[in-house]
Order: sequence, then C-alpha cells, then structure tokens
Amino acid sequence: MLRILDRYLLRELVLSFAAVGAVLLLISLGDTVVAVLNQVTRGKVPAELMFTLIALRAVDGLNILLPLAVFLGVMLAYGRLYRDSEMAVLGASGLDITGLLRPLALLVLPLMLGLGLVSLWLAPSAVRLSQQLVAEANRSLLIAGLEAGRFVTLPGQEGVIYVGDMSADGTQFARMFVENEKLEADGRSQISIITAEKGELYRDTDGGNRYLALEDGFRVEGVPGQDDFRLLRFARNELRLPDNENTESSDSIKRAAPTRELWRSDEPLQQAELHWRLAPPLSVLVLTLLALPLSRSNPRQPRYGGLIVAILAYIVYANLLALGRSWLVQEKLSLAFGLWWVYLPTMAIALWLILRGQPLKRARKSRRVPA
Repeated sequence: MLRILDRYLLRELVLSFAAVGAVLLLISLGDTVVAVLNQVTRGKVPAELMFTLIALRAVDGLNILLPLAVFLGVMLAYGRLYRDSEMAVLGASGLDITGLLRPLALLVLPLMLGLGLVSLWLAPSAVRLSQQLVAEANRSLLIAGLEAGRFVTLPGQEGVIYVGDMSADGTQFARMFVENEKLEADGRSQISIITAEKGELYRDTDGGNRYLALEDGFRVEGVPGQDDFRLLRFARNELRLPDNENTESSDSIKRAAPTRELWRSDEPLQQAELHWRLAPPLSVLVLTLLALPLSRSNPRQPRYGGLIVAILAYIVYANLLALGRSWLVQEKLSLAFGLWWVYLPTMAIALWLILRGQPLKRARKSRRVPA
C-alpha cells in the first residue's frame, strides 16, 4: 500500500511526464511526417506506406524521446512543488530525500524496463521492417506513381511515361510509351520517344540500379524542327531509371541488426551499437537523478529559469554519449569502458548535488528540567 504522500507525488510526476512526452512526440512526429511526405512526393516511397513508415520511425524515436521526457518531467513536477512552497511544508513535516526517491522509483523502474525492451528489440525490428517495406516497394513501378492508362512525369527527368496495362505488383507492364527530352551541348533540345509492347522492371546484380527491360518496340530520336530523326526497332532494350535515393541512412542499417548478433560480434562497430542501445534505459536512471537536485528552486525564482540549466546539462550529456560512440567505432576508446565513463561521473555529480542540498541533521540532547 502506498502512502497518501507517495500517491500525490507519483501523480504529479506521471502527469508532468505525460505532458512533456506528448509535446515531444508531436514535435518528433512533425519532423517525421515532413521527411516521409518529401519522399512520397519525389516518388521514393509509395503513398500507401506513408502512415506505416511514420509509425515505425516513431517507435525508433522513443529511444531519444523518453529519456528527455522523464528528465524534463521530473524537473517540472518537483520544480512546481518547490515554487509553491509545498516542498518546504513537506520538509518541515519530516520528509527527507528518500521520500522523494520512492515515487521516482515507481515511475523510473518500469520505464527503464519498457525502454530497454524498445531499445534492444522493438526499435531494431521497426527499422528492419521499414527497410524491408521500402526495398520491396523499390522493385515496383508503383513507387514512381505509375498507374495504368495515365500519363506520369518521369521521376528526375524531363519527360512523361505511359503504361497501358500493369501487373498487380507493378513489375510487369504492357503497351508502354516513354517520351524524354534532354539539352545538348550546343543548346539544342533532343527528343527521344520509346514504345514497347511489353516489358518488366528489374534490378542489376548488386541491387543498386533499376532498369526497364522493354521488348518488341521502337525508338525515335532527333531534334524538333529537323528532318534527321533516327528510327530504331528493337527486340529488347533496357532503359535505366533514375537512381533511387537511399531512404535509409547508413546509421539505420547497423541499427537494424538484431541485438543477439551485436552481443556475439567482436567488431568495434557492432559493439559500439550495442553500447548505444543500452544508453536509453541507463540514461533514464542517470537523468532522473540529475533532475532531482536541478529541480530545487525558491518561490521567487522564475518559473522556467532552471530549465535553461537543465537543457544545457542534457545537451552536454547527449553530446558526450555521441562522442563516446564515435570513439568506440574508431577504436580510440577501449570497448571495456563503453559509455560508462559518461554515466558514472554524471551520477556522481547528481548524488553530490543531492547530498549538498540536504540540511545537516544536528543531534539534540534532551535536558531534564529539575523539579
């Protein structure tokens, strides 16, 4: 059974954490939506995958969002209690630092377990699924917005393409018409028209470039206004499509690796990624301890004055983690140290600030008054 005071403090912490988390999630989703919409409009991602990719990237973003949310949530919740003089009343009633840590533990420990599950298993699975969906979509003409019976602008080129019929998966087509224009060195515009009875979309052996394999068609090239057009009939012709931008960064490729593979690997890159996945749940504990002394304020202090110091502290902490990850990859730092050289000093500073803010308890000797 929880004490009334514990339930009150826990409720304040949960409400503050939920409010900060909701705001950060909206900001993160805004950036994600803009990035995915940009890829959809460029024909790099099919429109039907938009909401799926947004959800998967949101899951991956929880590793950064939740530690910051709990850090700011504790700052705002306990900071309000200090400004409203509630902490002074609670301290006069005998509440010490352990009374503040008990509701914090009820919030932080389940959050650490859940975030560890997200960081070690759910987020890599989301990244792998996102890459798989995009890779499968890149094997289809549907990703460029092609639709049977409709003229569509060529992605990345000046021209149009028309397909009379198309298979359900977008890999095979019939009655294709392609018109393309390009500017020559002398400033003249050359036009190229290709027609084909049928064809298919395929990738080369290394999986990088995409080609249209056209069968039984004609190709006409020339400069408008001149009579030196060239006509070519072919049984098979290959037309290379513009390179598809890599929708996944190189960093997401290693983030997609299963955690069990990272654990068994001895490569610095894989070990650095493993330490990076352990960072979110450990950061929740470290940042919670750091937020406890930083939330201390007086009633006359500005409402959000302490947040400036807190945000600066978080920026320094996050940059040290990123620097440590880079050093692990470059083998400038031993894998035995990992990122513990960031966690332990930060926790030591937090504990020192907590103890420093505690009033010294002086023993009082009871004296008997003579009768």
